[in-house]
Amino acid sequence: MSKICEIVAIVRPNKMLATKKALAEIGLPSFTAFACFGRGRQGGRIGELSYPVSPEIVEKAKELKPTFIPKRIILAVVPEAMVEKVVQTIIKVNQTGQHGDGKIFVLPVEESLRIRTGEKNLEALF
Repeated sequence: MSKICEIVAIVRPNKMLATKKALAEIGLPSFTAFACFGRGRQGGRIGELSYPVSPEIVEKAKELKPTFIPKRIILAVVPEAMVEKVVQTIIKVNQTGQHGDGKIFVLPVEESLRIRTGEKNLEALF
């Protein structure tokens, strides 16, 4: 069985459309993404956001102590052979050199199953 990995990327919300497009261009048409709040070494300082966020979201984030800032999480399950290309694509699109660019984690996946067809592992991915 070929190895399968899960890529978890935490990125800025304003980078999602460009990330989605870039991932599709390298052959990754499907992934899961959702909104979240987080903080890193800077302690979630709202004043440091370099992207537009609605005032309601900023206020909601300030209510969380310590302060958390809006982020997006991308989950992609890919064959091990694609991991480096996917990771480098996410970095290329999301790297600004500023605090808050995000994080990427790569984890092993034991098994992948497509519920509708019963396909397993690599056949279940795309």
